[in-house]
Amino acid sequence: STLTGDLGAESIDFLDIVFRLEKNFAIKIPRGDLFPENVLSDPQFVSGGKVTEKGLDELRIRMPWADFDRLKENPNVQDLFTVEMIVNYVETKLGSNG
Repeated sequence: STLTGDLGAESIDFLDIVFRLEKNFAIKIPRGDLFPENVLSDPQFVSGGKVTEKGLDELRIRMPWADFDRLKENPNVQDLFTVEMIVNYVETKLGSNG
């Protein structure tokens, strides 16, 4: 499921998700680490509600735990963040703490 497209999450929900993940898993999530907002506000990375190829390249670098291959066909920004991406992120953080 996508957080915005399927579940209707808004920016305040993203903050709540980060807070709850930090609390429940005893991890620290640096600002912009899980949801890199500056990428989404840069016109070279997002245009017309779609993530550009350059944007996908940048996200792959910043978010190696996420699978962006599904966005090649239909790169809607609202479909960018998924529940699976969050699970992969937490698994990565827990693995690096263990």
